[in-house]
Amino acid sequence: MGSGIAGLTFALKAARYAKVLIITKKEQAESNTNYAQGGIASVISSDDSYKLHIKDTLETGAGLSHLDAVEQIVKNGPHLINELIKLGVNFSRSNGKLELGMEGGHSRNRIVHAKDLTGKEVERALLFNVSKNKNIAILEHHTAIDLITEHNLIRKKKNNYTSCYGAYVFDELNEKIITVISKLCVICTGGVGQVYLHTTNPAIATGDGIAIGYRAGCKIGNMEFVQFHPTSLYENKPEDQNSQAFLISEALRGAGAILKTRSGEDFMHKYDARGSLAPRDIAARAIDNEMKKSGDEYVYLDAAQLKEKDIKNEFPNIYKKCLSKGINMLKDMIPVVPSAHYMCGGIVSDLNGKTSLNRLYVLGEASMTGVHGANRLASNSLLEALVFADKAAKQCRAELASSKYVKTENIPEWDSSGTENTEEWVLISQNRNEIKQVMSNYVGIVRSNLRLNRALRRIKLIKSEIETFYKKTRISRELLELRNMAQVSYLIIHSALLRRESRGLHYSTDYPKLNKKYLKDTIITNFTVK
Repeated sequence: MGSGIAGLTFALKAARYAKVLIITKKEQAESNTNYAQGGIASVISSDDSYKLHIKDTLETGAGLSHLDAVEQIVKNGPHLINELIKLGVNFSRSNGKLELGMEGGHSRNRIVHAKDLTGKEVERALLFNVSKNKNIAILEHHTAIDLITEHNLIRKKKNNYTSCYGAYVFDELNEKIITVISKLCVICTGGVGQVYLHTTNPAIATGDGIAIGYRAGCKIGNMEFVQFHPTSLYENKPEDQNSQAFLISEALRGAGAILKTRSGEDFMHKYDARGSLAPRDIAARAIDNEMKKSGDEYVYLDAAQLKEKDIKNEFPNIYKKCLSKGINMLKDMIPVVPSAHYMCGGIVSDLNGKTSLNRLYVLGEASMTGVHGANRLASNSLLEALVFADKAAKQCRAELASSKYVKTENIPEWDSSGTENTEEWVLISQNRNEIKQVMSNYVGIVRSNLRLNRALRRIKLIKSEIETFYKKTRISRELLELRNMAQVSYLIIHSALLRRESRGLHYSTDYPKLNKKYLKDTIITNFTVK
């Protein structure tokens, strides 16, 4: 489920020993991967080391990163970068060698990139290889509704679900629901950015995988840690319900661009000795604070001191986008605002991507592997997806050889009885906008008990309304997304209320300091949270 870097990498490797079916909500290339500008962090240069990359990751993770998971991604990075090159990914080079960028939180230049469109280039190469593989089939415009577990099986009603046997999937183009039975399932559905008004995520990032995993009984971890990218392009336009902010890559700050107030003051050194190269959580809170102090709707990113050839060569997409908005970044400062960017939490997995349900794996942004802890180090996300996809593909091969599977005749088709078409689609758009407003106003960069409890009451009411509507209404993709958005919003709020301290991406005005009592992951399931 999903067609980003995690899903496509896994599919290519699993197709060596099995038939693979990819289901994806939109076109193949529509994913968070496709919009990743920065690159993939990896130890390549002679002045770098695994030890330094691990240290940078652990420091950014604010005490919650799992050492074994961090060591796994760091040490497997270089050879998996080489695999991508063999698959045809054209990374930027200088004098024949890989060009390595710098980003906030890193102590060395270690970002392998393809100019400022790395995700798009990786996605292109992976899709090309997938298209040639006869063992892989792709169903576009298909959305998973729910996983098939024991409670779906005829004559096997259980309270606690232990295994996954497939998924019920909505075929949007033909408006029908199909039952997909599979020996193993892998969730690679990406993030949750669309629950916020300002997000760098595409319209499809509605938290589907996390929501269906939660409903099936998976352990969910660290949902309070939502990373806001400090610098998305500010555009003075009404927000539509599927808006996507244009990302101004962190690599631009790595190259020397400076964050400034609208009056031209370099303000970041008031918050961190690293200035504009501070990690994202610090930079986002600093920008948020400056905006609240001044009443301004944005701050500036000044790249005018960079050389023209460097900007046009390394950041051509950003340069072109800014020009289309009347901003010449060679001489004009870029108006920027923080936007929801990455979910550090998700469905809990082990080092092979396995979830707490048998036969179910999770990869990429929908997962909580332990790598990111309370805050993700820039460009570690594509690296994590690559490494865990590789590990999961190897584990799945072993599992296929040893497992027994349920008889498929015990699995019923989807029951749509009692549902009908409706003309009340305004209810969906209204609820969607309400969720985005509540989450942005009360569960953003800076939080408080007052805001969180108010958000909890609002989201619980909206969630209840949606469930009532869902049970009597014919399935649509918009309704499925709305249901999942309400679910993941509730999980974010509930997790935030459980963490009574400020750590990493979770900052509470009621608990502004670290508390050793909370030096642990926030783990919940649908059997413990109501």
